[in-house]
Amino acid sequence: MVAEGSTTAAAATAGDGGKALHELYPVNSFMELTLSAESGGENVSGIVHCTDEISNTVVLRSSLVYTTLSSQIRFVSAAAVAERKVLRKSGEEGGEAAAEGEAGPTAADLEEMARPLPPPPTKKSLEDREKRALKTAMEHMKHINDSATPLGQATFDKLLKACNSVEWVDGTAIVVLGEVRVDEPYGPEDCVLIRPGKTERERNLAMDSLNRVKKIIAHKG
Repeated sequence: MVAEGSTTAAAATAGDGGKALHELYPVNSFMELTLSAESGGENVSGIVHCTDEISNTVVLRSSLVYTTLSSQIRFVSAAAVAERKVLRKSGEEGGEAAAEGEAGPTAADLEEMARPLPPPPTKKSLEDREKRALKTAMEHMKHINDSATPLGQATFDKLLKACNSVEWVDGTAIVVLGEVRVDEPYGPEDCVLIRPGKTERERNLAMDSLNRVKKIIAHKG
């Protein structure tokens, strides 16, 4: 017998009247799920964080007590759910928190469920995110030199991480901060100043940059 407000996994896989996963597992509602015997028969509960139709997965979020972590995330395959029950709907007001050891939302869960859901992303925000991702990927591709040796590429990556302004020149040479050139085989002794500087202050700054690059290259790890 299936409890009221719940359904069997067989019904879910049959489509539940054609309902989508997010309709069967409403976001920001507190649900108790009973897994099938094949999946251990465990009872799991929490706030529905999101669902994924492609992987047929439900993501539950539950608050943690006596820890600095804010919440615990658990991924549950909808196919493994034998019964499901909505204990509290999103936006539902009133009611008391569950006592320790009881099923139901805790005080922290109730507080979290009371917060309004963030608005869905707009088409423009998704397009902007895609453009930023493409730009980042293109910038990363600039840093890869097919002509360089594995040591040369590793040296470049190390300098880029430490100094940010690094570029390839003349095939396999590396220029750091526009001041220091590093040639093969990329040892500290292969570092030279491009512009030593005219004044004493400029020369001191240039030497500081050179010594810094040498230390970075000499550092193992």
